[in-house]
Amino acid sequence: MTTAQNGNRVRVHYTGRLDDGEVFDSSQGGTPLAFTVGGGQVIPGFENGVIGMAVGDTKTVRIPCADAYGEHQDDGVMQVPRDEFPSDMPLEIGSRVQGQQQSGEVVSFTIVAVTDDAVTLDANHPLAGKDLTFDLTLVSIENS
Repeated sequence: MTTAQNGNRVRVHYTGRLDDGEVFDSSQGGTPLAFTVGGGQVIPGFENGVIGMAVGDTKTVRIPCADAYGEHQDDGVMQVPRDEFPSDMPLEIGSRVQGQQQSGEVVSFTIVAVTDDAVTLDANHPLAGKDLTFDLTLVSIENS
């Protein structure tokens, strides 16, 4: 029986949940996720969970934050004066905005707080610091 190994292109249906049971993402009812095992296209824990699966196999993997989106970094949170945003721009908690660093690199932020004077932005991935659980079903394997 062929199992998924590094270098294989695979297609996987998945449902991702947080510890409280909240589903944060799922491919169920849609197109399976396609990636090359070992290619670094998905988080390490997800990739490792697929290795050794055969087509049709299902399993549940728990991924600690270190093998997912990493720990939440406090230095990724910053306050920006409110007047640096356009006055007509809606600033809602949970919304994503983009900014440009001095190097020219574009960075995505999540708005985590808004006051009359400042907007608090978080550059961490929204799932940073969270352990994740995925239900996986291997749909196909292609040799590279």
